[in-house]
Amino acid sequence: MNKEKEVRKKSKKEKKKKKESRGSELNDDRSSSRRRKREDDDSSNPRSDEEPNYEGDVGGIDRVRQRAEEKRERRRRKRALDSKDDPPLTAEERAEKEREQDIQERDEFVKRMLERDQSKNSKKQQAKAEALQKKNDIEDRLARGETFTGEDGQELSIEHLREQSRRAYLKKREEQQLELLEKSLKDEQELFQGQELTDAEKKRIELDQQILRMAAAKGRSSDNADVDKNDGFYRLPDEFNENQTKTSQDQSLLKSRYHDKDAEKTEQELWEESQTQKAKGLSKKKKNDSEQSDENKYQLLFEEQPINFVMQETNKGYDNRKSKQLKHEDTLVKREADPGEPRPITEHEKILAGRKKLPVFAYREEFLAAVKDHKVLVLVGETGSGKTTQIPQYLHEIGYSELGKIGCTQPRRVAAMSVAARVATEMNVKLGHEVGYSIRFENCTNRKTVIQYMTDGMLLREILTEPDLASYSCMVIDEAHERTLHTDILFGLVKDIVRFRDDLRLIISSATLDAEKFSKYFDDASIFMIPGRMFPVDLYYTKAPEADYVDACVVTVLQIHVSQPLNGDILVFLTGQDEIEAAAEILAQRSRNLGSRIAELIICPIYANLPSEQQAKIFEKTPKGARKVVLATNIAETSLTIDGICFVIDTGFNKQKTYNARAGMESLVVSPISQAAANQRAGRAGRTQPGKCFRLFTAWSFQHELEPNTVPEILRTNMANVVLMLKSLGIHDLMNFDFMDRPPADALIRALELLYALGSLNDRGELTKLGRRMAEFPLDPMLSKAVLASEKYKCVSQVLSTVAMLSLGASIFYRPKDKAIHADTARMQFAIQGGGDMIALLRCYSEWAENEYSAIWCREHYIQIKSLQKARDIREQLEGLCDRVEVDHEVAAEENDISSILKSITAGFFYHTAKLGKAGEYETVKQRKTVYIHPSSVLAPKKAKDDDDDDIGPDPLPPWLVYFELAFTTKEYMRQVAPIESSWLLEIAPHYYKENEVEDAKSKKMPKFRGKR
Repeated sequence: MNKEKEVRKKSKKEKKKKKESRGSELNDDRSSSRRRKREDDDSSNPRSDEEPNYEGDVGGIDRVRQRAEEKRERRRRKRALDSKDDPPLTAEERAEKEREQDIQERDEFVKRMLERDQSKNSKKQQAKAEALQKKNDIEDRLARGETFTGEDGQELSIEHLREQSRRAYLKKREEQQLELLEKSLKDEQELFQGQELTDAEKKRIELDQQILRMAAAKGRSSDNADVDKNDGFYRLPDEFNENQTKTSQDQSLLKSRYHDKDAEKTEQELWEESQTQKAKGLSKKKKNDSEQSDENKYQLLFEEQPINFVMQETNKGYDNRKSKQLKHEDTLVKREADPGEPRPITEHEKILAGRKKLPVFAYREEFLAAVKDHKVLVLVGETGSGKTTQIPQYLHEIGYSELGKIGCTQPRRVAAMSVAARVATEMNVKLGHEVGYSIRFENCTNRKTVIQYMTDGMLLREILTEPDLASYSCMVIDEAHERTLHTDILFGLVKDIVRFRDDLRLIISSATLDAEKFSKYFDDASIFMIPGRMFPVDLYYTKAPEADYVDACVVTVLQIHVSQPLNGDILVFLTGQDEIEAAAEILAQRSRNLGSRIAELIICPIYANLPSEQQAKIFEKTPKGARKVVLATNIAETSLTIDGICFVIDTGFNKQKTYNARAGMESLVVSPISQAAANQRAGRAGRTQPGKCFRLFTAWSFQHELEPNTVPEILRTNMANVVLMLKSLGIHDLMNFDFMDRPPADALIRALELLYALGSLNDRGELTKLGRRMAEFPLDPMLSKAVLASEKYKCVSQVLSTVAMLSLGASIFYRPKDKAIHADTARMQFAIQGGGDMIALLRCYSEWAENEYSAIWCREHYIQIKSLQKARDIREQLEGLCDRVEVDHEVAAEENDISSILKSITAGFFYHTAKLGKAGEYETVKQRKTVYIHPSSVLAPKKAKDDDDDDIGPDPLPPWLVYFELAFTTKEYMRQVAPIESSWLLEIAPHYYKENEVEDAKSKKMPKFRGKR
């Protein structure tokens, strides 16, 4: 047994040795083949002497490591050979290389963007040419008598087109005949009132009235489905669509037929009804003004003490018009008074006759001759002379529009829109065709436009895409005396463009006599004066300063309305929308309380955020027996001329932007006006007749407390947006840019610091690719950065909605006094899931879009529908600009992913951050300035209550906030705030924040106690 065991052991050992020998031979063969392969590679790719040569066999792990190191070394050597054997780059060289690469990418991006614009224009032109060719082919086929099927499936032939044309003609003729019949009935009623008519005449009149009633009933039946079905008209049954199910048909019928008769009326509608009823009552009621003296009525009105004014002086009237102009106006008056006119004057002819009465008309030929002889012309004409509306038309009539468009800039959006509408009416064309306007987020022009009104900021954006303004033949910079920020920048740009282009005509229009400064700036340009006319204006000052100028305005309006004859309207200058709305509400309430004891008072507000149809009410003619009061901002100072103004109430204040460059804070502050602005306001009362100006401040204040002239906006505003635009235009030396008034160095340095922190500029002050993309958005640089950062966090769609809501600049939620609790509750519903004001605005827009942009939903949630509609328009334009800068606007985050949205906003607004201090108050991170959450914010401190309605203290405040802007009123308030995490600041802006600045105090541990107690 033992021998058998030994034999087995020996056989196992021999088998084991044979296996080991076979494995070693196999490994030797493999290693030798690998060595041969490596030698072949070395022969094909020669290495330098410094490269290590591994001859011997190595183990598995060591061999893998050495081979990886060998590959890395080869890549390094290959890069070194590609860079011409340069040594490894230092940090400075790497930064320089990255800068050059960024500039190259920026230039390639601009090139791609311009190519896309050109291809888009060529596609439009091609589509237009194809449509024209198609139309011509159809007309040729019809002329040959062919019958064919059109794109809509209808059979087209010359007989079919004649039938359609006949139907259209009959419909138009029906409308004309009905209008003529209605006018003839009115004329007969006025001419034959109080006279006996024959039976035939009575029957004819009764028949005509019946025809009008039937036509009106027929029109109502076609417009409204909820009409009386027993009115004698036969109606075809509803069409049955076989492609739809019965359920979908029923739903569509319900939606189409639904008309809420019992819908709750808004406060505006109720007020309009009350004013209408009051006007009807006043017209029927007999007035016995002789029974009451003015003093009794005066005491009847005012329960509080009336304001006592002192007449200090009278601005004398003047008439600087030449005898040629006076003779021309006398000829016009005689021509209008000539009874030999064969037909009544149409409305358009009345407008044309009014154009010829303007002071500028007599100087038309002289002005056009001056434009022909001078490239730059400084035009001085007082407000109301007609220069804004007539000068572009004169240039168009003489043929400058055939060489290119005629542009005219305005400092305000309202002025651009209203003036463009007026010029379109005078030219008898549709607004948006031959005459159009372009303001921020609204472009009402097309290819036919020859006269374009725009804000000065929009012209700056056009220079960005068209540096030489090649599409314009004439440019009018209007209201130059207001010296807005964009106007001052335009001065420096168009000055160089005119030097470069000999065919461009530049007209600088001003309403003040400070024309020498403009002439000297534009290389001693010629000055063209348009003499005007001014009636005398009596100036009244208060005996003592007024504590509440808004209430003083209301009292003064009622004093004038009662004590002065109804031959002139009232213009009141207030500072902003809030004050205008408050004054309008108080005036309407007091007018309703007084009822028929006073004449009708028509209240017309005017400010930038007011809808266009309401803005147009200030230009409507005042009804007989009533008085119009216009509550306006300083837009009515020079930009607009309102006929019929005889009384002006000047509060002595306006809102001005002020910017503290050291603190980096911009605020809109109510400030006293200048003496020049006060005189300009007083001149509003003497345009058509002698007037009166009531100043709600003392004469001593006017002489000693008001500055002589208004400070230009460029000296008191944030320059970040302008610097970014100038850099995009290729203007790098900002310190030597040709400003008319050089801005403070601190403001320029602060703007450069902000743009560098946002990544728009590199360390040499050159524009980066990111900065060039930001310049394409007509937004604040911080908002533009937030939009572009959303691409990284994959939430572009949500950030676009948020930015659109933030850039409105108007109140979205309204809070009626009688329903304040309901309004606050509705607003807080959007903030239940957190995220602060910015996410609440996003939820508000998203829910409105989900409810198919419903106006009823807005009314239920106390939201202004006009603001949301404007936000939708802004968002659509931002989507188009995202496509332009190569950002996919359809990328959206998940529904509950709030952090990505807030990170994108923080990427743009990391400058605007605040943290909660130990005292329970917020302070800015860098400047350590104490700031407060605005009371209207959803994060404003509110006391919480338990089940027994007992106060249990305020809700906990977030430790870190990002805010949209600082507003200085009684305190420095943060508007539109949102909670953030401190770690985001180091992630987003490590170049701006240090770790010790964003440490969370709650996360710190208390140090251990050492030493003796």
